[in-house]
Amino acid sequence: MATYKTSDFKKGLKVQIDGEPYLMTEMNFRKPGKGNALYECRLKNLVRGTTLSRTYKGGDELESADVEEIDAQFLYAQQDTFVFMDSTTFEQYEIPKDKIEDVWMFLKDGMGVSVLLFNNQPISITPPSHVVLKVEYCEPGAKGDTATNVTKPIKLETGAEITAPSFINIDDMVKVDTRTGQYVERVRD
Repeated sequence: MATYKTSDFKKGLKVQIDGEPYLMTEMNFRKPGKGNALYECRLKNLVRGTTLSRTYKGGDELESADVEEIDAQFLYAQQDTFVFMDSTTFEQYEIPKDKIEDVWMFLKDGMGVSVLLFNNQPISITPPSHVVLKVEYCEPGAKGDTATNVTKPIKLETGAEITAPSFINIDDMVKVDTRTGQYVERVRD
């Protein structure tokens, strides 16, 4: 199995510690006056979602995680389980709602996503960075509020609730950033 030396450490690196995959979410390099360089890392467990902090000395090594990222398509949701299909092998994967965090709010049937597999089991998904969704419900905007940054809550076709400018109406199509859950722009046909 491949290994990473401390000189390879960077944010986004997927490593394996005690047989479990971790994502390096933060890495700070520190060189004290005397002695070895130190690499302070924050790692998120990709299976359980917990985080840990570790400090490594220059020359230490970590195993690369045995994870595979595949292109998949969101098929449907049933109760608290979401079903995805591998775009090349057509194999289906079921992922519980708690493993995909708040991403479920932006999933539409047929949408392409990236699924992360560990030992051929799905552990997380990454949707496209922006999605276009239809506004299901919102309060009507007040006349004259177009010049200021007035926002209001809107409900999208997927059930997600976000804030958007007051000029957004029911049946409008809006672009949403899935990483932040924020309104980006209104989309015209």
